[in-house]
Amino acid sequence: MTSDFLHSAYGGESMAHMRYLIWADMAKKEGFPNIAKLFEAISYAERVHASNHFNVIDGATADATVPAGGVFGTGKTVDNLQGAINGELHEVEQMYPVYLNTAEFQKETGAQRSFHFALEAEKMHVELFRQAQEAAKQGKDIELIAVYVCPVCGHTIIDNAPDNCPVCGAKKEMYHKF
Repeated sequence: MTSDFLHSAYGGESMAHMRYLIWADMAKKEGFPNIAKLFEAISYAERVHASNHFNVIDGATADATVPAGGVFGTGKTVDNLQGAINGELHEVEQMYPVYLNTAEFQKETGAQRSFHFALEAEKMHVELFRQAQEAAKQGKDIELIAVYVCPVCGHTIIDNAPDNCPVCGAKKEMYHKF
């Protein structure tokens, strides 16, 4: 079961990575460069999650059918942010808690780590997308200097990276700046 969940999570995170890059381009066109930067940064975090899941999947190289949920469509930035919020909330409230519990039950420590990292980062993504949407609803861009993403777990924070990642402990110097 954990293996199936890893495959599904890999598929979902891979789609989120691409979706957020597409929505970043749309935000730029609508005059929201900081919202675009946020989409690009969180896209990178989703890539970190996908990579973590992929690296935990055991076995020989083989084909797999991967059922994964995803948000599709392109609209105005406000609408795309709602899609992002909905997708992240699904991961935080439904998907990752179940995946993590299953990995714990099956004593799959690599999957536990990967699911835990993603779950904790997605909580921050929900909040950041909500802040961006509130600004966009008023026709404004989100105020930020930079967005920092931990390349180990995907923890995402605006303006200043912490000395150590609160999720995985990575050093400030490792954070990727957008």
